[in-house]
Amino acid sequence: MGNEITQLLERVSAGEPAHLAEVFERLYPQLRQIAAARLRAGERTLTPTVLVHELYLRATTGEPLSASDRRHFFTTAAKAMRWILVDHARRKAAGKRGGDLLEVTLTESLAQAPAPDVLDLHDGLEVLGEIAPQQRDIVELHYFGGLEFAEVAALLGTSERTVYRQWQRARAFLHARLR
Repeated sequence: MGNEITQLLERVSAGEPAHLAEVFERLYPQLRQIAAARLRAGERTLTPTVLVHELYLRATTGEPLSASDRRHFFTTAAKAMRWILVDHARRKAAGKRGGDLLEVTLTESLAQAPAPDVLDLHDGLEVLGEIAPQQRDIVELHYFGGLEFAEVAALLGTSERTVYRQWQRARAFLHARLR
């Protein structure tokens, strides 16, 4: 299946964008699984299906997708999902500051609910990217892309142990930054 996906992506890159729909159709279960993993962290207004469909819309409109193989496609998809979640969180935050002019009374149960930190995580990843770009890439691929450490290592051309060490450092940095 990986070889078929690579061939379809090569056709998309060669100027046949109609094949992108087939790539999404074949990889839909994996994309939905990745989206579900990202949304488990407390996001309640997006569903995995909506996130994957938004990804598809963004991939088929605007700049043509330039993914050379299946791994590159998932890397690109992980980054796009991150940006979709960041955009969604920004819209929600704008609404909380009066952007939608809807008054909401704070109840005790709402006060205890943890606020989503997608924007804080995004800001932390931007800072991490300036300091250690490979660590940011590892976080995007593992956390947002749902790839295992072995897959990340193969994609980045390094050892699995190095990826795991860099993941631990990135996590420590982001935990300290998010406090």
